[in-house]
Amino acid sequence: MKALVKYEMKPHALEIRDIPIPEPGPGQIRVKVEYAGICGSDLHIYHNSIAITTRPPVVVGHEFSGFVDKVGSGVQGWKEGDRIVAEAVYHRCGVCKYCRTGKYNLCLDKLSFGYVYNGCFERYTIVEDYNAHHLPDDIDMISGAMIEPMACVARGIYDQCHLEAGFTVLVSGPGPIGLMATQIAKAEGCEVIVTGTGVDEERLAIAKQLGIDHAVNIEKENLKELVDSLTDGYGVDAVLECSGSQAGINSGLSLVRKCGWFVMIALAGRPITFDIEAMNYKELHFSGSIASTYSNWEKCLWLLHHRKVQLAPLATGIYRLDDWKQAFEDMENKKGLKLLFKPEDD
Repeated sequence: MKALVKYEMKPHALEIRDIPIPEPGPGQIRVKVEYAGICGSDLHIYHNSIAITTRPPVVVGHEFSGFVDKVGSGVQGWKEGDRIVAEAVYHRCGVCKYCRTGKYNLCLDKLSFGYVYNGCFERYTIVEDYNAHHLPDDIDMISGAMIEPMACVARGIYDQCHLEAGFTVLVSGPGPIGLMATQIAKAEGCEVIVTGTGVDEERLAIAKQLGIDHAVNIEKENLKELVDSLTDGYGVDAVLECSGSQAGINSGLSLVRKCGWFVMIALAGRPITFDIEAMNYKELHFSGSIASTYSNWEKCLWLLHHRKVQLAPLATGIYRLDDWKQAFEDMENKKGLKLLFKPEDD
């Protein structure tokens, strides 16, 4: 079968290769992949700028939906034909203090799907049964392929931040991650501002269609004036940084209120310079966020089941695996919003 493989630890070392269809071992499930989302991290792997452990040769991709194709020995609760999604934290040790306290996303021995273990940019992939989640019939397969990044957003919001109904929340960056964050914040009863620039006009328009309160092109509108008018000059209660840009970080730090919350959800992929003394002068709750855990997935499945969040409108491009170079180029050029592969049988 065709697979998109990172074959060497150097920039641009990706190519389509023909590899065998894998067999599931004990406790494993073979999945027939329907859709596979392209993540910003996949671009970092492409450019060799990823900080997450990666061991070529490896099939890239960690966001997907599909159907159970075959189960290995010892697997319970799964059968052929079941709809399935799975977490990207593929291996955790289970004995370090992080695993034992439910924070296996920080496991000292964490190894990830699509980085060390073959991922989902292929027609058939293998997942461990303890990483798998049943995809309800009322959640479409395209949305299912976006639950993994949504779970990462949920981690940042529910575990690393504090939101209350009536809060004013600033989301920096109207990409797929940002528009997931805006919807979760809205579901929690917050008034939400999402910001972008001129190249984000299409994305900001989608934000408005999703019912976000304020979709702001900062090149045309005065963001500070808007924030001051909404907060009586105090500043926003929380910033969900989803742009990964220095400008977005600096703007968020200047607009968050004293004792406010600032969560880095995006990965910048490079060192960022900012005024760390803002943490002191504003007594900020400042946090990073990485990956997800079981409870984050369960929250996302609930939000989607109850129509609190829409993911399907974020999918603006679907590509064949053979067209991966075009898909990556379109993503880097911000053409569209969420781009996905649809692997096919050879």
